[in-house]
Amino acid sequence: MLHRVKKEQDINKNKWIGVGGHFEEGESPEDCLLREVFEETGLILTSYRFRGIVTFCSENYPTEYMCLYTADGYTGTLTECTEGELAFVAREEITKLKLWDGDRLFLELLKEERPFFSLKLCYHEDGTWYRAVLDGRELELFDICDEKGEPTGEVMERGMVHHYGKMHRTAHIWIVNRMPDGSYQVLLQKRSKKKDSYPGYYDISSAGHIHAGDSYLPSARRELAEELGIEAGEEELQLIGYHRADLRTSFYGKPFLDQEISAVYFYEKPVRIADLILQESEVEGAAFFELEEALSRVRNGTLPNCIYEDELQMVRDALISMGKYQED
Repeated sequence: MLHRVKKEQDINKNKWIGVGGHFEEGESPEDCLLREVFEETGLILTSYRFRGIVTFCSENYPTEYMCLYTADGYTGTLTECTEGELAFVAREEITKLKLWDGDRLFLELLKEERPFFSLKLCYHEDGTWYRAVLDGRELELFDICDEKGEPTGEVMERGMVHHYGKMHRTAHIWIVNRMPDGSYQVLLQKRSKKKDSYPGYYDISSAGHIHAGDSYLPSARRELAEELGIEAGEEELQLIGYHRADLRTSFYGKPFLDQEISAVYFYEKPVRIADLILQESEVEGAAFFELEEALSRVRNGTLPNCIYEDELQMVRDALISMGKYQED
């Protein structure tokens, strides 16, 4: 890795990056690779692989295409670099360095031995990224947060957030219906079997991550519309509090570490299952459950679900505190 600390006017100032540089006239990608590595490190590569194309878009620089290589063979002796300080870094230590957020993503793809890929990364003028597209598929980017749910300025791709257990934000919306006898029902959605976590399980009425740069309430409204086809006004969503979750498990052989802070909302307008427009890629079905039954079945494990028991209890307690629901 190359620590860029020697140039004052440097877009990469103080960051760690790989070695490389711009093509010269008439060069092929391999010509450029071999020349740049030799010029910056004094090493002659003897074994290398072309791994992908990275498209960089920035608000204050022209679009740039980077040919991404890895190398595992070389001759020569490491020399001093005019661009910065060179250092061999253990793979498991690389993510602890000061990196470009987008670099963290393609370094992860390299680590996973992903086949040849095309990755597009888009950056704001201040150096934060706002878009990532992998092989033509839009990726989700989340703000990393502190313990109070405040964004730290770091932005990370969804899969990496859950792989490393980074704190992030979500919006949870509970659809609750009051019955004539004074009891309450809650709507639970059944997650699509295609989901990357808890496929086919019952979940909160509607829930979703807060995308980088977004906030809780607009995200809650967006999730209701996308997942269930419910267009809710801001005044129709009632914030009842915040829930902190910490889950450590695995799916499809990969670790899944979920640390999130969720804004929890009520939606109390009448809802009929038949009127819902389900988002096929996210939601397989939906059903109403009597509140006490749902809480009991979540607690005793007779309902396949990914609901936090203490959050469902939080829903019940909020209804009681608002005088809308009487304890048995």
